[in-house]
Amino acid sequence: MRTKYKKMIGDFSKYNIELSDEQLEQFDTYYSMLVEWNKVMNLTGITEFDDVCRLHFTDSISSAQYFDFQGKEISLIDIGTGAGFPGIPLKIVFPELNITLLDSLNKRLNFLNAVIDELHLNDSGSIKTLHGRAEDFCQKKDGSLRETFDVAVSRAVANMATLSEYCLPYVKVGGYFLAYKSEKAEEELTDAKGAIHLLGGKLESSNEFLLPGSDVSRTICVVKKVEPTSKKYPRKAGVPSKQPLK
Repeated sequence: MRTKYKKMIGDFSKYNIELSDEQLEQFDTYYSMLVEWNKVMNLTGITEFDDVCRLHFTDSISSAQYFDFQGKEISLIDIGTGAGFPGIPLKIVFPELNITLLDSLNKRLNFLNAVIDELHLNDSGSIKTLHGRAEDFCQKKDGSLRETFDVAVSRAVANMATLSEYCLPYVKVGGYFLAYKSEKAEEELTDAKGAIHLLGGKLESSNEFLLPGSDVSRTICVVKKVEPTSKKYPRKAGVPSKQPLK
């Protein structure tokens, strides 16, 4: 197993992460299930082994360069998780995390529930799936999810202004929103500056880097929640993407 995952082990070591044999087995099972389920549903356009390891697995844990997940019972919501990125890899590497995977497509969540069961991801900490749109759960009458999470993450979902409206309402004051962006995000961040402030956030850092052993550019944006989000936000489903806040 270690020979098979030699490249990924080396990539993870760049982030000071060492994988146990059990964790490698979990990644291996996850990869096998991803490829198998992808034959009958659209989970990912990336299926080659080395590409999945680098562009999905390593990419998903890249935020650990800029946020300390280690040894803490952190509550984290992954908004628009899709095939489970970055939430599932983060859970494998940091099993004490308490993760909620939110997605609008139930068939994706069927896949994720199967992965959770097969990988025994609830043996430490917790992980669950939630079906619906990001805009909806923060506006439910009981307000049970609003400003309750230590961290919100999202990868390859929307522009930064729209993504901030999806994510920041879920984060408690003092918590963080980690946005995974492809390529450089300077222009997006400039356009989203007003939205981040309006939603109670403050940009702490924008971190550009190359995925290990590649010329693939990524940016992790770290936003701290400094004030409560007005209950006006998020707006109704569909509005944040069509009319991003300025």
